[in-house]
Amino acid sequence: MGQVKKWIQTEFQKPGNVFLGLIHRLDRNVSGVVLFARTSKGASRLSKQFREKTTQKIYRTIVEGKPNPKQTKLCHHLRKEKSLKSTVFQRPGKDTQYAELEYKTLENYPDSSLLEVKLYTGRFHQIRAQLAFIGHPISGDKKYGAATTLPEKKIALYAHRLIFEHPISKEEVCVESPPPTYWPMR
Repeated sequence: MGQVKKWIQTEFQKPGNVFLGLIHRLDRNVSGVVLFARTSKGASRLSKQFREKTTQKIYRTIVEGKPNPKQTKLCHHLRKEKSLKSTVFQRPGKDTQYAELEYKTLENYPDSSLLEVKLYTGRFHQIRAQLAFIGHPISGDKKYGAATTLPEKKIALYAHRLIFEHPISKEEVCVESPPPTYWPMR
C-alpha cells in the first residue's frame, strides 16, 4: 500500500498523508486485480457496489483434470474452519454461508484445464474449495488436494477482470490483469 500512496502523492501532487482505501483484496497466494479508492467518498460508493453485488469479479485458474460439464454454475454452502480452510456442503448447515460461482472451460491440456470463473458471492477460499469439491483442485493448491506444486507455494488462480461503476463519473470501468509470471505454461 505504501507504493500506491507514493504514486498518488506524485501523480496528483498531494502533500502530506494521502487517503487510500482498500476495496477489493486477494488471498496471499493469489494475484491479479485489486482495487483501491483515493477518497473516502469513493471508497464508500465502491464498497456499496460490492455489498450490493453490482460488480463483476472474473478469475482465471488452471485446475487438475477436465471438468464435465465444460460450463456450469456451482451452488454450495461453505463453512470456514479453524484450520483456515473452507468445508463445502451440499445443503445449509450450522455456520455455513451460501456460495455461488460459474465456470467455463477455456482450454483443455493433457492433464489440466484453463477455466474462467465468475464469482457471485465472495466467501473464504470459495473458488479453491468449490472446484476441489467437484474433483478439480487448482494446480499448486496442496491445501485443497492438488497433486501438483508451483514455486513459492503459489496456486494457479488470479483475478483476471474486475468490472464496476466509477464512483464519480458513473461510467463502467473494466480493469484486467495479465497472467502472473509464475503461471504454469501448458
